[in-house]
Amino acid sequence: MELRHLQHFVAVAEDQHFTRAAERLLVSQSGLSASIRALERELRAPLFVRTTRRVTLTEAGRALLAEAERILAQVRAAHEAVAAVQGVLRGTLALGTEQCIAGVNVAALLAAFRRRHPDVEIRLRQAGSGALAEEVAAGRLDLAFAYRTQADTDQLRSVSLAGEPMTLLCHPAHPLAVAGAAVTPQEVGGEVFVDFHPDWGPRRTTDAAFAEAGLRRTVALEVNDVHSLLDLIDENLGVAVVPRHFRHKRASLTALPLKGTGETVYESAALLPPAQSTSPAARALMALLETGGA
Repeated sequence: MELRHLQHFVAVAEDQHFTRAAERLLVSQSGLSASIRALERELRAPLFVRTTRRVTLTEAGRALLAEAERILAQVRAAHEAVAAVQGVLRGTLALGTEQCIAGVNVAALLAAFRRRHPDVEIRLRQAGSGALAEEVAAGRLDLAFAYRTQADTDQLRSVSLAGEPMTLLCHPAHPLAVAGAAVTPQEVGGEVFVDFHPDWGPRRTTDAAFAEAGLRRTVALEVNDVHSLLDLIDENLGVAVVPRHFRHKRASLTALPLKGTGETVYESAALLPPAQSTSPAARALMALLETGGA
């Protein structure tokens, strides 16, 4: 099995189109088709269902995709490791992050990294914590800053960044703000909630806190960015349970401690592949973070 065959396969799987993949790879469409056919012959299984408009993965293709991405990521890491030994850090740093993650100033960290390693291309993707964990485990991202969604596995490890309690944010005219006391899940379970998509770390933490209390709440207003959440609360359209550091983002809102949630805390982490598979660029970024170089 040749690496170029795997590279061609992954490109077609990503673009779902032979012509677009061939243009991106700078190869002829006939050459790309021949490469995929050779891979299918070697594996003795069709990898794509071909139509006139697009191609989709077969079950065998889906199984191969995860392994092919992991293999190609390890090959890139090997090239970058050799370059690092020679004293030059180059290649690509593929980083994922959730919005407003606690424990790291992503923009300042990347700026400091670029000053030290100008030959490394930085690629940044913003998404929910669950998706980011999957992309690190699959080798599509070198590392991610996200909510700790699971225990460490043989494909994914985590380095803790920060842990903090959850806080209820509401409009200053809301009855809860007027009372000015700490609240429990039971006391706010009937409120109109503003919250993030279920894949986001703060949403997962809040859901876990209410589940631990034996309560189910209804999220009436679901958003995918922090400013929209704060705007909706600022218009007194609902309340939100968020990590404590969010209270500093909108001084006009009232923040109330959330008690009675047991051991449930918001814990942010750097998500990385196993140590032997971590790229030199990712190791350099983590070293910069740990020494406060940003």
